[in-house]
Amino acid sequence: MTNISEVFESMVFSDRVMRQVLPKAVYESLKQTRLEGKSLDSDVADVVATAMKDWAVSKGATHFTHWFQPMTGITAEKHDAFISFDKSGQVLMEFSGKELIKGEPDASSFPSGGLRATFEARGYTAWDPTSYAFIKDNTLCIPTVFCSYTGQILDKKTPLLRSMDALSSEAVRTLRLFGKEAKRVNATIGAEQEYFLIDKADYQKRLDLKVTGRTVLGASAAKGQEMEDHYFGSIRPRVKAFMEDLDEELWKLGVSAKTEHNEVAPCQHEMAPIFDNANKATDANQLTMEMLKKVAERHGFACLLHEKPFDGINGSGKHNNWALSTDKGENLLDPGKTPEENAQFLLFLTAIIKAVDDYQDLLRISVASAGNDHRLGANEAPPAIVSIFVGEELDDVISSIIDEKPAAGKKKSASILDIGTGVLPKLAKDNSDRNRTSPFAFTGNKFEFRMPGSSFNIACTNVMLNTAVAESLSLFADELEKADDFSASLKALIKRELSAHRRILFNGNGYSKEWEEEAARRGLCNYKKTPDAVIHYADEKNIALFKKHHVYTREEVVSRMEIGLDEYQKIIHIEAGAMLEMLRRQIIPASIRFAKDVAQSVSIKASLGLDAKGEKELVRKLTSLTDSILEEVDKLDILNQKGQDEVYAAARFCADEVIPQMAKCRALSDSLETMVDKTYWPIPTYSDILFY
Repeated sequence: MTNISEVFESMVFSDRVMRQVLPKAVYESLKQTRLEGKSLDSDVADVVATAMKDWAVSKGATHFTHWFQPMTGITAEKHDAFISFDKSGQVLMEFSGKELIKGEPDASSFPSGGLRATFEARGYTAWDPTSYAFIKDNTLCIPTVFCSYTGQILDKKTPLLRSMDALSSEAVRTLRLFGKEAKRVNATIGAEQEYFLIDKADYQKRLDLKVTGRTVLGASAAKGQEMEDHYFGSIRPRVKAFMEDLDEELWKLGVSAKTEHNEVAPCQHEMAPIFDNANKATDANQLTMEMLKKVAERHGFACLLHEKPFDGINGSGKHNNWALSTDKGENLLDPGKTPEENAQFLLFLTAIIKAVDDYQDLLRISVASAGNDHRLGANEAPPAIVSIFVGEELDDVISSIIDEKPAAGKKKSASILDIGTGVLPKLAKDNSDRNRTSPFAFTGNKFEFRMPGSSFNIACTNVMLNTAVAESLSLFADELEKADDFSASLKALIKRELSAHRRILFNGNGYSKEWEEEAARRGLCNYKKTPDAVIHYADEKNIALFKKHHVYTREEVVSRMEIGLDEYQKIIHIEAGAMLEMLRRQIIPASIRFAKDVAQSVSIKASLGLDAKGEKELVRKLTSLTDSILEEVDKLDILNQKGQDEVYAAARFCADEVIPQMAKCRALSDSLETMVDKTYWPIPTYSDILFY
């Protein structure tokens, strides 16, 4: 591999490149736009565009595209060549400031949730200068936002940027209460990415994997993950070669891929980058998912990003590590070493606890999908109940604040921190264990939100989190700015809010039945299925939150609710359709052929005076199972063809009727798989796929 320092950001129009190729005045103007959100002069845009084009052409680029993130969850791009012609017909390579700043893709075929009619096609993309342009497949990719002709947002980047602004504004305001000046506070994200690698030949032989990303049929292999021998195990040479290739591709694009290892399930792996601000981290994760699939192809693999590709073994998530950092580099979730910093930490901690409790429904909505429903609560991921883990000692501190008594927790570290209020003990840093069942866990100087699924665009999760925390900070600042005695008011506010939101804190086993019952007594949400959660998107309190912080309008919230429900029911119908085709055209015929051949064997043996008792019983079992599956398949077909006019009713019907019927069909098919001769079975089995 080439020297990493030479490879890293080699395909990125980075700050280093801009300093080299832009006039100083233009560079400083663009820098102000990037850091402070100031508008960009058209003359500056022309200079930047020319420099960007020249740089891209020198790297082999022939086209440019506005790279955006519609509400499909993946990225979109329309390519245009740099070419134009002069009056003599000579080919020129040109790229204007106007082309840099604004594009016009067709908006009619992207999800809009009713914001746009099909015949209303016009949409706009607008350059996001806070995220660097890059070259991919000989195309200059310019990160952009996407909106309709009427200005309504149709993408995932715009609300993320708005939520980041709201959070920054309220966090900067809060810091002033402690005598600190900051120009900006960013949510910083480290998105761990889990995925499966399977042999491409097996992938191509399974319709379900190709059209849904998961196996809708399949009996468990003799060995799964019981021996716990894959997790952190030695990486196979073929997979290691893939990982090395992936790293280089990501480093070229400025994605700071750092950690890689085998995950729990066979064929499952994970990569993790270094933290970056939420916008750039989201762009990087979208690129990561794309590169995972592309690089896998080169190595004869198929990369599966579905949350639950295989029944009975762990699925894949995407841990969203979230922290708050000032433009001066201070991590606001670090407990600190002085009383003043500890009081500041406690206020921000309290704001987050309040935000997660007040808007637990939004966090659950942000991770709701047909795929993730299979994963949440399945002994590999947090349950559907949102709660916060803070660890034993910090929980003692919170109790001491509420009760106004010294904390009773034992000190487990020599690294002692003084919180700075008289009733509190000293807090040991980083002394709590990790709770793998917690949806939202404090891990020393950040929170790890473990509920997002592996295929998710993390923008939605961070929109919810950023906006909810901005609201808490806004309310706190409103109160504290009016206080005559800041210290006393701060102490009272923290005590009051921690008391009010103590119910969201839970350090125990999130998988236990006792916790589910306790959570219900506490009044916490437990939305087990996607329709249960998504219908609450447009609750009045949520609409009010987004409107106040200028993240979404009412119409934009409702549209996203509609899109979430519609996407869910479409996915279920596609899965059911794939199951029907596989059962009718592959599984049932294979079972009939095998039963026929066994029956002929019985007949031949009977002619020789042999009883063949076992074979007769096998034929009876095969015939009975085949008859049952034919009956259940017909029922599934009828259900899958039923339409519902209203989107919530359609999603609810899929959850309550179609999915249970699919489960019946699968159970019968999986039983057949364990009985039919392998040479007759028409699709690769779990044993084939997971142990290549």
